[in-house]
Amino acid sequence: MIFRILEEQLGQQAKQARETAKAADLRFMQLALTLGRRGLGRTWPNPAVGAVIVKDGVIVGRGWTQPGGRPHAEVEALRRAGEAARGATLYVTLEPCSHFGRSPPCADAVVAAGLARVVSAIEDPNPEVGGKGHAKLRAAGIAVDVGLCQAEAAHDHAGHFRRIRDKRPHVILKLAVSADDKIAASGGKTVAISGEAARTRVHLLRARSDAILVGIGTVKADDPLLTCRLPGMADRSPVRVVLDRALRISGDSRLVHSARETPLWVMTSDVAEAPAAVKLGAAGAQVIRVAASAAGLDLPAVLHALAERGITRLMVEGGSRVANSFVAAGLVDEIWLLRGPDAIGADGVPALDAMPLDAITQSPAFRRRASEPLGKDSLNIYERA
Repeated sequence: MIFRILEEQLGQQAKQARETAKAADLRFMQLALTLGRRGLGRTWPNPAVGAVIVKDGVIVGRGWTQPGGRPHAEVEALRRAGEAARGATLYVTLEPCSHFGRSPPCADAVVAAGLARVVSAIEDPNPEVGGKGHAKLRAAGIAVDVGLCQAEAAHDHAGHFRRIRDKRPHVILKLAVSADDKIAASGGKTVAISGEAARTRVHLLRARSDAILVGIGTVKADDPLLTCRLPGMADRSPVRVVLDRALRISGDSRLVHSARETPLWVMTSDVAEAPAAVKLGAAGAQVIRVAASAAGLDLPAVLHALAERGITRLMVEGGSRVANSFVAAGLVDEIWLLRGPDAIGADGVPALDAMPLDAITQSPAFRRRASEPLGKDSLNIYERA
């Protein structure tokens, strides 16, 4: 009887210890994910990875992928941990790389540092890695656990995964609509739809995107700057991309005038006039030629060209025809739908041109992932089902 009671007590203690360890693993991995998000929009073509090194329950090193993609998160965390990394546990949001690129393999650095355990959120689909990093760690005697917070990591690394698997960026369509589903007044006249909180969120999305795309119609109508204007975050502005089949963009536009400060890529057809392209190049813009038809530029070709240049996360901001084209082509992965409280009227510009907005909101192709109020506005985020 006494032995049975002791066995039960020991079993309960072991169970509590396992639950405590699981809770600690979850807490440290969530921190690694939060750290990794600091790099979104700044690390392309590399993924924005986060890493945390823990020894005896104490964080001894933290890291995230640095601007331009190097140093990698694991290397940063190891540098900060120093000798304390020996015998510790590494929590990392993506499988450590195992190949030589512009820097040595992170898996080799982990082995050399003498880590005892690695908790990895998800395997890297890059064929140069693809499980080889985890295998190298195990071969060195390091305990490796894979899959903790996998769904969150897959979402954070969606741009990297999409670029590897489909040779295109992860596409986020941003729509700011009135209460009656319009994006502008009659004739395309700009009107204020969203409040300050919503505009701040949009600029944060810009900062977390590698590139932002609009059509030439939006450039002609609004003369936008398309930068991140949050205080202290001017350097987080994405590459500005304009779809301009006939190179109609004006040299006097704010986009062209700022091309030397913030990159401007103009996507045009392979038959657009060369003199116009030369002028844009002289102003600091990059002209990229892709296949086109009478209907416009070939969107898969546009996305492939962006991916080849390292873009992993693309924010599509307008206008209505461009939004319509991306949705109709099945090239939208995520939608940020901001709705203001006021109506514009029947003569306003529809959000998706001739396509009703419920093609998104009521479509089985998308599911709502999040919803929140932003002052008097609302934000609903949809993702591909």
